[in-house]
Order: sequence, then C-alpha cells, then structure tokens
Amino acid sequence: MYRIKRDQIVYEMSALNKPVLHVEEGATVIFETCDCFEDQIKSADTQFEALDWNRINPATGPVYVENAEPGDVLEVNIKQIKIAEQGVMLTGPQLGMLGDRLTQNVIRQIPIRNNKAVYNDRVEIPLKPMIGVIGTAPMGDAVACGTPGEHGGNMDCTIIGEGTILYLPVNVPGALLAMGDLHAVMGDGEVSVCGLEVSGEVTVTISVIKDRQLPVPFAKTASSVYVISSAKTLDEAVLNATRKLVGLLTTLTNHRVNDYDAVNLLSLTGNLQICQVVDPLKTVRFELKSAYLDQLGITI
Repeated sequence: MYRIKRDQIVYEMSALNKPVLHVEEGATVIFETCDCFEDQIKSADTQFEALDWNRINPATGPVYVENAEPGDVLEVNIKQIKIAEQGVMLTGPQLGMLGDRLTQNVIRQIPIRNNKAVYNDRVEIPLKPMIGVIGTAPMGDAVACGTPGEHGGNMDCTIIGEGTILYLPVNVPGALLAMGDLHAVMGDGEVSVCGLEVSGEVTVTISVIKDRQLPVPFAKTASSVYVISSAKTLDEAVLNATRKLVGLLTTLTNHRVNDYDAVNLLSLTGNLQICQVVDPLKTVRFELKSAYLDQLGITI
C-alpha cells in the first residue's frame, strides 16, 4: 500500500504536473488531503481577508498509473474515507446562492462527534463523507482544481464516497490522478458555496480498463450507476448527461435499445439530480438503478 502526504498538492490538473508517485495497476493508495482552504482556517476568528485565495481546492497528487494510456478508462474504487474531528464553513457577500443578500463574511467551525456534525446545540447532522475534487489530467490546457469538467475535478457530487467506484478518462500517459476537498457532509447543490469542509484521508484501489467505452465521468454504487456532467448552465449539463446515458444504453446493447426506447426508459426510471451550482461550471448526475441494466443484459 502506498501513501501520499497532504503537502504534496497541486492547484490545477494538468499534463505538466510532475507525478509524486508511480504505481502499478491494481495498487491501493492512501491520499492524505487538506480541506478546501488548505487548512488555513484555524479558528472561527480567522479573518476572511487573511485567506490566500490562491490556495483553494488543493488536490493531493498526482499519481502516475503504469499501463494507463490515452483512451483507457481509470477505475477508482473508493475503499475508505477518514475525516478530521472538526470541519469549517464560510459564506458571505457574492458567495453562493444568497450572496446578493449577505452583508458580511462569516466563518464557522463545526465539531464532529459520534458520527454527526454538531452544527449548533439544536441541530446535529449525520455524516456522509465524500470527495469534492477528484480527477485526471485533462486533454489540452490545465484546469484549476476548483473547476469540474470531463476530466472530473471539482464535481462536488455527494455519491462519490465510500463504496463507490468512479470511472475517469485517461487523457495522458499515466492518467495523473489527484484528489482532495473532502466534505464531512454536504447537501446537493452546495448552495452556501461549500459543504462541511474537512481534512482527512482517502484509500482507493486504482485499475485500468482497456477497450471499453464508458460515458466518463461515471460512477457505480451498490444499487445504481450515474453519469456526471458539468457545463456552463444546468440546461447544458442536463442535456449532456441525458445524451451520455442514452448512448450507454444503446451502445452496450449493440443498439437493441434504440434512442426512442432509451430516452423513454430514462423518463420512466431515471433520476436527474443536481450536484452543485456554485462552481465555475454547474454539475448534475443522472441515476439509473442497476436493476434495469440487469434486465437489459448490460454488465458494467
């Protein structure tokens, strides 16, 4: 098993990033991660103006995976997420969905006890740890870790947690996998501009899939599969996700399921969900229960 320390970070995903680790296919790696503020917030009294906004959303890595070549798919099996005993949040003017009404920047530190986030003396929220930023090097220009895209990145997707298998594109030799921005818990939308941001560590097993087309970024849980799509608007993201999931159904049935039947099936059984609406691109996921894939004879 390999381990990467939390000080080995990048702020953008790029083919030019120097790998901090080379691993064989099938390796298990522990990524130690900072929170999305790179652990700058030490107390609720931390001055908002003192934060270095060039150090936001760091990702630990990248990892070079042997035998991963452009055109392959990287399979990332999320085995475990451990988080710190305290998380942080902030919001204020021009941040999130209420930034036009908020008049001051407010930082909160939120303790984590007995598997719950203790928001205040009345509200305790069950934890659901997830990975906010996870991706491979994109094709072409570098992409800031705070921006989602076809390479993954800051998707802020609540189903990317323990037990999920995430599929990402291999655009450059070695894939260059990096991750960070853990959330102890987050609601779909992330409307204040953050979840409960927390440092921690993620254990994953990394494999390479060859000669298989998947609509990446793509995720699989015990009960469902998800196509994840990011775009400038939610409308565009929804359109892309729908087209990708329809394409999956038609391609993996050798077109026994045509476009008409595929979109009808999704209209009857699919669940279109928002991941986040506060990043430079908006992100959605389209869920389909695995039971319907089984009925169609599709194995992923």
